[in-house]
Amino acid sequence: MRTFLLLQLDSEGGAYSDVADLLEDLGFRRQDSGYDFVYDWPRPASVRESLEFGDRVQAALRGQRVYFRLESTTD
Repeated sequence: MRTFLLLQLDSEGGAYSDVADLLEDLGFRRQDSGYDFVYDWPRPASVRESLEFGDRVQAALRGQRVYFRLESTTD
């Protein structure tokens, strides 16, 4: 299972490098096409786990003035 993250940054918000550091601390890695970041789950996650992970992403980005979109898929 993979969760992809697409960012929309505000010019008045946090620097991209700072936002990237926050996301990498959550286990995301930078993606070079289509999405900005990807998180590889160690095993299939439940809907509840996916939602809780989204909450963690939101909490980590709080105050950075960043909009984001998460999309999870099974490979």
